[in-house]
Amino acid sequence: MSGPRIARLADEAVLRGAAAFCDDIHAPGELHAAFLRAPHAHARIAALDLSPALRIPGVIATFTMADLSELHPLSFQSPVTAPDGSPVTAPPLWPLARTTVRHVGEPVAVAIAETAQAARDATEAIAATYAPLPAEVSARAAAPTQTIALYRLGDPDAVEAALVGAAHRVDLRLRNNRLAPAPMEPSVSLASWQDGQFHLSVGVQAPHTARDHLAQVLGVEPANLRIVVPRIGGGFGGRVMGGREDAVLLAAARRLGRPVRWRAERAELFLAAPHARDHDTDIAGGFDAEGRLIALRVEVFANLGAYPTAFGIPIATTTGNRIVDGVYRVPLLAVTVAGVLTNTVPIGPYRGAGRPEVVHRLERLMDVAALRLGLDPAEIRRRNLVPARAMPYRNNAGQLYDSGDYPAMLAAALTASDWDGFAARREASALRGRLRGRGICCHIDTTSGLRPDETVTASLLPDGSLEFLSGTQEMGQSIADTYRALAAAALGVSAQRITIVQGDTARVATGVGSYGSRSLFIGGSALREAAAALRGQLQAAAARLLGGAPEAVRLDESGARMRTTNAILTWTERAARAAPEALRASATFSAPFTFPNGCYVAEVEVDPETGTIAVVRFVAVDDVGRVVNPEAVHAQVQGGVAQGLGQALLEECRYDASGQLLAGSFMDYAMPRASDVPWVEGSMDERSPSPTNPLGAKGAGESGAVGAPPAIVGAVVDALRPFGVEHLEMPIRSEDVWQALRTAADRRRRLDGQPA
Repeated sequence: MSGPRIARLADEAVLRGAAAFCDDIHAPGELHAAFLRAPHAHARIAALDLSPALRIPGVIATFTMADLSELHPLSFQSPVTAPDGSPVTAPPLWPLARTTVRHVGEPVAVAIAETAQAARDATEAIAATYAPLPAEVSARAAAPTQTIALYRLGDPDAVEAALVGAAHRVDLRLRNNRLAPAPMEPSVSLASWQDGQFHLSVGVQAPHTARDHLAQVLGVEPANLRIVVPRIGGGFGGRVMGGREDAVLLAAARRLGRPVRWRAERAELFLAAPHARDHDTDIAGGFDAEGRLIALRVEVFANLGAYPTAFGIPIATTTGNRIVDGVYRVPLLAVTVAGVLTNTVPIGPYRGAGRPEVVHRLERLMDVAALRLGLDPAEIRRRNLVPARAMPYRNNAGQLYDSGDYPAMLAAALTASDWDGFAARREASALRGRLRGRGICCHIDTTSGLRPDETVTASLLPDGSLEFLSGTQEMGQSIADTYRALAAAALGVSAQRITIVQGDTARVATGVGSYGSRSLFIGGSALREAAAALRGQLQAAAARLLGGAPEAVRLDESGARMRTTNAILTWTERAARAAPEALRASATFSAPFTFPNGCYVAEVEVDPETGTIAVVRFVAVDDVGRVVNPEAVHAQVQGGVAQGLGQALLEECRYDASGQLLAGSFMDYAMPRASDVPWVEGSMDERSPSPTNPLGAKGAGESGAVGAPPAIVGAVVDALRPFGVEHLEMPIRSEDVWQALRTAADRRRRLDGQPA
């Protein structure tokens, strides 16, 4: 890896317990909010009697949507049209439900009180009457009447003809399970109205985007809303923007003239915070006699939930399908994605956001094709990979893969995992009564966001320190420490002299935010250019003051030093002897999408008596371009793999047929524990840096969550292959394995003429 170890200066406050997370922020005279949430998946609000709540001691006010008439619906975006070609329309997403609730947990009213407990008591006292309506939770079942957005790509007629004439055809139906982003710290917001301006302290990953979104709901200019982001206790895409509750809090704060605070209960996050994934897919691949893919047809029913969120439709359609081919050559392709409304929690971003769904369907197709064609899973992939000589490569979605050597990544992963030595490990497991399987995934990701740019402003302050303002957001991914290291290297000073300012829309003029693995290759490049511009200004000014040429000025920890005379101007002296505008430089950097990629190999052991699965080895070879902060990159891969393991084996937000959520707490929603997650044997291949940015970086935050699920699922299926299993749906629980083995045993007994 190219970069040296970078000091984690931001960790000290956390280790000392001095870091201010969202829940640590308070305001004098603050009130507390609690939300009444709908118990029905679909119902008309027949009546709401708020008077009992107002009689509870400490309750200040209650509001429904009728009371907050100044608020507007939350907006959404769609890069595609409705099935008939018209613009996408959907039921308006009001901050509080107006006449109809469309999912369990939808907020109906808010109570404001002196204490959080009084506010909760008030919501329970509200007399709400509902008239239930029919509900549907399956996107496939609801598609005929509830498809609001349709994405089409490719040539369906040519694909159908190729599938008919293919030497081998593989059809597969699979689901990508619905997940709940589960940050360590539940959502906390503190809203206030000060001097004619809204203020919101909230944990979001894109504060400027959240500001613009909420300002539209409030009906004010963005400049009239200031968002400040404390330390975030977990983001992962689930906290890109503020929610409907934040708009209610801000309106209430202005009405009451006091700050209003809300801390979500964990159950509220399951009931109301955006979920993720939830795709129901039919995929068909046509292969020639040698196992090369000649045509691919994909039909996806993407569950959008009850309302399209700001990112819901793009994630399901254009964002994920930017990598529609994965790392493979696909001569003919036809894809349709139906964005379907159901009576479930709306879908939003979560680590990978559309790309895990695309990669999983491709990799499962490759695994099943290898099994049916009698090929090694690695070999069928090798035959279909885009060769290095084809780079840069334009895929069927029109995206230009910037750089990479996918066959080399596969070869490196096979070597690192000792692919050829697996038979001995399988035999050793068998001697201990375990079934051992291995799975492989060749993955690719696509990075960036709503806009491909960031602006950074660098300044020398009067005390001699250096300050950088960035619109990206630290959320535990060590981006602030990485920025410090980049700035320190550019200016020749220690990282301790550098301050990174993020998460304040009043101090930082503009920003797109941190999501889509965009922070380093866009935000870091902007920071480096701003540092270079400031360095040039400081050298020129120092040369005028010390006498000499700018190129003879060297910056170091002491200040600006003239090489020819050894005269020095300390940082504080330099700051004192210049006009403020001479101490500031800004730079904007823009870059197209980058495409980090890699190959993962997982090995599992299965206990045939109980169905228990243990991931015993995980090898990851990644191409994230040039690595600036090796420790942070490995941590990102390790964390992404942990979340991918959770999706593959444990996590799912399930609903019953009436729309009631069956996974409303950690008692029902299984999160991976430390003992479930193996140490990732990770390595970085830096031979293909991205040509799109001066750092050569591609983004590292999401690859683990993209590539881990197919590798782990493939390993479990491989362990059960001797029993006739060729596919299992995520999450693969121990009872699923046990049932598959039992079914195989019954089938074998029937073939032997014995009673099942």
